[in-house]
Amino acid sequence: MANVQDMAWESKAWPFEEARKLVKRFEKNKPESGYAIFETGYGPSGLPHIGTFGEVARTTMVRTAFEQISDIPTRLICFSDDLDGMRKIPDNVPNPEALKEHLQKPLTSVPDPFDTYESFGEHNNAMLRRFLDTFGFEYEFYSATQFYSSGKFDEVLLRAAKNYQAIMDVMLASLREERRETYSCFLPISPKTGKVLYVPMLDVDGEKGLITFIDEEGEKITQTVTGGNVKLQWKPDFGARWAALGVDFEMYGKDHSTNTPIYDKICRILGARAPEHFTYELFLDDKGEKISKSKGNGISIDEWLTYASADSLSYFMYLKPKTAKRMHFDVIPKAVDEYHQQLRAFHNQDLTQRLNNPVYHIHNANVPTSDMVISFSMLLNLASVASSDNKEGLWGFIKRYAPDSSPENNPQLDEAAGFAVKYFKDFVAPKRQFRLPNEKERVALEDLILRLSNWSEPTEAEVLQTLVFSVGKDHQFDPLRDWFKAIYEVVFGASQGPRFGGFIALYGVKPTIDLIKKSLANN
Repeated sequence: MANVQDMAWESKAWPFEEARKLVKRFEKNKPESGYAIFETGYGPSGLPHIGTFGEVARTTMVRTAFEQISDIPTRLICFSDDLDGMRKIPDNVPNPEALKEHLQKPLTSVPDPFDTYESFGEHNNAMLRRFLDTFGFEYEFYSATQFYSSGKFDEVLLRAAKNYQAIMDVMLASLREERRETYSCFLPISPKTGKVLYVPMLDVDGEKGLITFIDEEGEKITQTVTGGNVKLQWKPDFGARWAALGVDFEMYGKDHSTNTPIYDKICRILGARAPEHFTYELFLDDKGEKISKSKGNGISIDEWLTYASADSLSYFMYLKPKTAKRMHFDVIPKAVDEYHQQLRAFHNQDLTQRLNNPVYHIHNANVPTSDMVISFSMLLNLASVASSDNKEGLWGFIKRYAPDSSPENNPQLDEAAGFAVKYFKDFVAPKRQFRLPNEKERVALEDLILRLSNWSEPTEAEVLQTLVFSVGKDHQFDPLRDWFKAIYEVVFGASQGPRFGGFIALYGVKPTIDLIKKSLANN
């Protein structure tokens, strides 16, 4: 019988596909550090971004897939570019006026507008780490400020000084003419103001590791490239960081893809092998615009976790990473239900199917069982008619539908019920638009009431669904989805929902009859 390692070599799941590329990287030479180094970068210019979580989650999926097919140990480095100068004030911070005087200073030198940490950079780093810790990621956190100032980057910076012209040749070839005149791969940090200076170099002494430039006050300054006195422009920094850390794998968004040859060349100039890459598509907001940290559009990690589980977010991140996806609040119910569908399917699948199942990669093969005897979409419908402000109000209906269930025995369901109440109140209720049924729909709904009133069979979801289906068919709805759409628009004020037979079984035949009657009376 084939084992996981053997089957993983044939799996079409994208984490295994990327892991196999990395295994081939080490066929001739094992990594000098003794580890396969995975890296993910974070630009803390705004509050932590859900896309950053996605990058770490996906990188972790590749990392764990690699560990299953290779005996080489791994490390994951999360690197924060907190030495970057603050070029603009984010839209989503308190008292933004107070930050104006700190423009161009490194983020770790900018006061924290939230008055929680010593700097804005430290605040955002702490937020990122808290989020990553919530999801149980195993990682090493690197701060660019500490990396540069502690001397850990010195060797590569001195190498960059010696190879200054070679790096500049790579960069200048990619720049417009006007930019070339003032460009330098080194950005000095002013000894007077502490600002990151975008100034050309008058001289670079590669042997001594010294740079000479004119500062913002017109004074000629000479200082070393080591000890945190300079930082590299972001494109050279990418390649230099790979060289300094010995990075073997890094993924990033599509917006970086055109720069990949630049990163690779600079890494090689600095004497290191360029890592393997994986480029993913970007997330879009509900308007189809790119999600931005500084704009604060889209969904934050905290917002997702207000309405759904962490696992549902991981599931969303797994899906089609090379396809651009809209990421807004409307995707949450679908992600929750699909995640649990995959959980239920997993335990009845063979090994090949399991390796291709998203939950295998979300849970690193330790896949739990689902206790969701009711879908999240159904819970939302229940919340809409139960008039409850808390999950406890839903449990009376749930226990009638599934007598053996309880908050203790079904913790996932209990959590989902709480999420459903919150989600309904914030997103469903404000958008509900009930409408009048047309004559055909009214007659069909009255027929449904009559048939339910005469119902004597067990209240099973599938049997009740067949009944509802038959009513629509008998009243000549074509296509039949128009019948179900009518039910939801008239009764729930929504254009779609879960299988109505399932709702009847959950809510009860008599309460459903009363609900439809009330909807017809109000309309």
